[in-house]
Amino acid sequence: MARRRIEEFELGDCLGVGTVGSIYRAYDRQQDCDVALKILLPTVSSDELIKARFEREMTILDKLAHKNIVRYFGGGRDGMQLFYAMELVDGGTVKDVLERSGPLSWQEAATCGVQICSALQYAHNYNIIHRDLKPSNLYLTDGGELKLGDFGIALDTTSEAITSEGLTVGTYAYMSPEQITGDRSVTGKTDLYALGCLLYELLAGRPPFEGANFAQLFEQHLHSPPPHVRKVVPEAPREFDDLIIELMSKAADNRPFSARSVQVALMHMLDQTLDEEDLSRDVPADAALDRGRVCLSNRLHSIRKRHEAREVSWTSLACLALAILGVVCAAWALGT
Repeated sequence: MARRRIEEFELGDCLGVGTVGSIYRAYDRQQDCDVALKILLPTVSSDELIKARFEREMTILDKLAHKNIVRYFGGGRDGMQLFYAMELVDGGTVKDVLERSGPLSWQEAATCGVQICSALQYAHNYNIIHRDLKPSNLYLTDGGELKLGDFGIALDTTSEAITSEGLTVGTYAYMSPEQITGDRSVTGKTDLYALGCLLYELLAGRPPFEGANFAQLFEQHLHSPPPHVRKVVPEAPREFDDLIIELMSKAADNRPFSARSVQVALMHMLDQTLDEEDLSRDVPADAALDRGRVCLSNRLHSIRKRHEAREVSWTSLACLALAILGVVCAAWALGT
């Protein structure tokens, strides 16, 4: 994709600030749509490693065009600052959903898992390993469609490595044993381990391993057996529990063959929720997945309504306080 100029974007509100970049809502004059514009922070613009990672992320996103991966609209440089534009997803992140409405039902978790697997398999087909799969990097549309984003530490196995061999990169709560030890033979099965951690969290509302520091987390990822999610969520199917345990196998070779095989297993679980009436009506092949997306969409709308209600309540309280203050001031003025 051709290099973009910062003048092609009209900046709006800041949506968030990370360790290396700020993300703004922006209007893309070239694409004639709103986008999310990620701009490298001035404080790190002179760091060669960070710049190399940022540029690598742009290169990787330019390779990928999939409905479950955040779409890339090109990027460029504004002075010393790198930037790129990507699809604006207004439903928030999976992390937001967990924080605001608690754990997902097993059907909702499986629906997320199917979409994540579709994105991962596509990326793996292009020799891209994400290496940072977690709730805050998963975005939801209002319709319940999931988008994988943030390829900042992704590995392109066909290109020269940026990170030094033996260096640990990733987010501690979701890192595979081989990722922790900096193993040079990291494959797509590293993403499958993180997927197991993620699916557990979607169901239980917390990661499978927790600790006060990275050392405690690393010890558990390396040596502790993965916990059974059915001990926390007994209504989850046994097959779901078994799948998470397999995904979190310490040895990569013991994990499922591919993201596609995990997707098939999750789809099979969802299809079992269809009743006899559904089956007699010749429903579409992805009917159960569509139901899951509708459930996620309804959850998002419910979260938004509660948020709007709280805003109205606070506004009402503020107006009432001002009114009371006005009455008090008027009474004081009359009294004097």
